[in-house]
Amino acid sequence: QVQLVESGGALVQPGGSLNLSCSVSGFDLTDYAIGWFRQRPGKGREAVSCIMGIGGSKYYLDAEKGRFPISKDNALNVVYLQLNSLEPEDTAHYYCALRWRNTCIQFPSEYAYWGQGTQVTVSV
Repeated sequence: QVQLVESGGALVQPGGSLNLSCSVSGFDLTDYAIGWFRQRPGKGREAVSCIMGIGGSKYYLDAEKGRFPISKDNALNVVYLQLNSLEPEDTAHYYCALRWRNTCIQFPSEYAYWGQGTQVTVSV
């Protein structure tokens, strides 16, 4: 049974950092891509970062600044998303999702399974 469970969301001050975790089960992380998405209030889901089963990562938000690096531990079945230099505009519900392919793509419709998400609020 495929499951994805996010954790690590919190209230943080502007300029702060958070490390989100996505614990997965029911499939092999080396075979498929995992994407992190976010949904801000009143907005649609947007891709943040994605990591392939084998082969690297893709960054869709602030790629030049490198604010949202993604990594994983295949042995622990966990995918991480580091959130750096957080701004109030980063306030959102953050989700991880499974794509039944090894490659990354930024469209939410391409991802078959989703976790419940974790809330990140950036405020003074």
